[in-house]
Amino acid sequence: MKIYVLVTLLLAILSYVYLKLAIKFKIIDKPNQRSSHTKITVRGGGIIFPIAILLFFILNDYQYPYFVLGVFLISVISFLDDIYTLSSKIRFPFQFLGVFLILYQVDYPFSPIYLYVSFLFLGIGVVNMFNFMDGINGITGLYSLAVISGLFMINNTENIVDNNLLIYTAISLVIFGYYNFRRKALFFAGDIGSIAIGLFMYFVGFLMAIKLASPLILLIIIVYGADAGNTLLYRKIFTKESIFDPHRHHIYQKLVDVYKISHLKVAGIYAILQLLVNFIVYKTYNLKLSIQFIVFFALIFIFILGYIFLFRKIKQDLALKNE
Repeated sequence: MKIYVLVTLLLAILSYVYLKLAIKFKIIDKPNQRSSHTKITVRGGGIIFPIAILLFFILNDYQYPYFVLGVFLISVISFLDDIYTLSSKIRFPFQFLGVFLILYQVDYPFSPIYLYVSFLFLGIGVVNMFNFMDGINGITGLYSLAVISGLFMINNTENIVDNNLLIYTAISLVIFGYYNFRRKALFFAGDIGSIAIGLFMYFVGFLMAIKLASPLILLIIIVYGADAGNTLLYRKIFTKESIFDPHRHHIYQKLVDVYKISHLKVAGIYAILQLLVNFIVYKTYNLKLSIQFIVFFALIFIFILGYIFLFRKIKQDLALKNE
């Protein structure tokens, strides 16, 4: 317990120091077309996420070195992106390397190569998904805590990863929430926070799914996945926009913009939905593989239908409002 208190105090101090330094050196987020906020705010507050992972590494016998190296590399380039806005041609190789190091840490075999490549791109997708979904106050911190709670429940039973990795990261999310879970946030996670936490989620979730032979565990991030994935398909098929262009097509953005629901309520809705899925996954992840696949595809189908229903309803309500 003493070590958790020490980690909490250290991360709390570092978060406060970062806030003051970011203000001094103008590491700020200016509202743009994609933003759901209207005032300039400090960005990069999620720097405490990779610091928490580094603290775990140092204080717990240097476990998972390749994963930690991946987090370090991707965090450095993401922090530079927060400051200077780097090209995707610079960022993508580091994301690729980070996910490659995760697969190496998990000791996932190169053969068959098509599966290996698929999991590489899945990891890059998860990392960017957490980045794309980091658009309103509270959502990154609250949703990530909901995901970690599901991972923690399974890990408490199966003991796949060191629980301290989950606990240290959860502590950093709670401290981040102190600054971000507000009507007017003091700072945002930034790319360094959202991408680092995405890499963390992929490592723990993928490791558990492989070790337990349970594809259901991947649904621990289905709420984000449904919004990000369906929005990507919508943009590619209907709007023909570049996936790199700023946009406001995510459901969480529309709930804020069209229905004027507060950021914190929307963040709470996403977290609660994920907690419900966590419960289903926890009760079914160790069943026969055939049953797991039925539950897996049933939940995906439900979320796709839910996305389509919500998107159409929002579009109709917006049209009525503009008449």
